[in-house]
Amino acid sequence: MSTRSQLRFIQRSETAGEQPDTDRMAQIYRHSDGYPDSVLRDLVQLKELLDETRTERGAAYAAAQFLFLDTLSTMTLYVDEGRDRSIHADQPSDLLDPDNMEHLDQPMFLLGHGVENPADGIHGDEEYLYVVEFPTRHPFEEPSEWTVKVSGHSAFPRWDGPTEEAFERASWQFHGPLEQALEEIVAEPA
Repeated sequence: MSTRSQLRFIQRSETAGEQPDTDRMAQIYRHSDGYPDSVLRDLVQLKELLDETRTERGAAYAAAQFLFLDTLSTMTLYVDEGRDRSIHADQPSDLLDPDNMEHLDQPMFLLGHGVENPADGIHGDEEYLYVVEFPTRHPFEEPSEWTVKVSGHSAFPRWDGPTEEAFERASWQFHGPLEQALEEIVAEPA
């Protein structure tokens, strides 16, 4: 069973009086592994990569980079190395040739994500919602602190409610710095 989720990336306006009309926002749907343990680890990995490469550019870029990295990390789950034709890391152009994916039955790395219109809310079958907030900053300044909100499990309107209001009506189990969310919510492996 998939754990579906929606992640909303928001770059807050400089002045509180302008919010939320001038916030920059991007929203993505993640079909699998949407539970906090997975999403928070992926967000921390993304932030570390963007901090190290100094490529944080706000909400839309972070959402796109999250999708790209998630697609790369899940691709190997659906590539059958035992077949005559497989997708090899040394030949990335193989990814662009559909004939090289005939052996894959609905490759989830091509189906497991969606770019959403934040005004539309959610599909209604998600189990978790996330909000990742970035302060307004110049791209070449020091890395910023990301704030996250993590909903409770199914603690928002779903199929039986107004899904366009899900983010506004959600009950949040955590709201604070990303690193703190990882410490408080994600259990370390035994």
